[in-house]
Amino acid sequence: MKNITSLIDHTFLRQDAQEVEIKNTCIEAVKNNFFSVFVNPVYVPYAASLLNSSEVKIGTTIGFPLGADSVEMKYAQSRFLIHQGAQELDMVINIGALKDGNIKIVAEEVSRVVSAAEGNCVKVIIETCLLTDKEKLVASQIAENSGANFVKTSTGFSHGGATVNDIELIKGAIGKKMGVKASGGIKSYVDFDKMVKAGASRIGTSSSIKIVKEYARIN
Repeated sequence: MKNITSLIDHTFLRQDAQEVEIKNTCIEAVKNNFFSVFVNPVYVPYAASLLNSSEVKIGTTIGFPLGADSVEMKYAQSRFLIHQGAQELDMVINIGALKDGNIKIVAEEVSRVVSAAEGNCVKVIIETCLLTDKEKLVASQIAENSGANFVKTSTGFSHGGATVNDIELIKGAIGKKMGVKASGGIKSYVDFDKMVKAGASRIGTSSSIKIVKEYARIN
């Protein structure tokens, strides 16, 4: 089952997340060979302590879910969390600045987070449901030019998630060295398969176990 599990960021980002649930999420990730777990920043040290002898990477979020933090705050949070054990950072851009046409701020914040990540993976969340197609293209190109590793569709906390059209649009806007992460509303293997076929190279979902079970039944 490695062929699909290695594409999954096993995600548990609920506001009411408790320590026992983080522990179970980490256990599930190891058992199923998921690429990573994604937890809220406060749980990064705990996840790192649980996963230190495994191949599962520890991911967390920056400026989540609104993206409405200053460049300096996003940089400081990124640097702090990397030193606490985070290996992947999914950052939300300043969406208002992008829509204002203030490209400089968005480019600066992505570049600063990339710098703070010290070579670790940075995914740029552009929250596609709030953007026009033109804005999606601009945001994707900023992410590429600023040295990020992935463009990610959504936080899962707004009014829409990943769509096939958005994956295809982003994929066409960025270079081959970058990945696309589909996130938000991916709750079944059918959803998963559509996103991968559209060009997603990573899937963020809290329905990972359900997806794996459905895949096993089909295969």
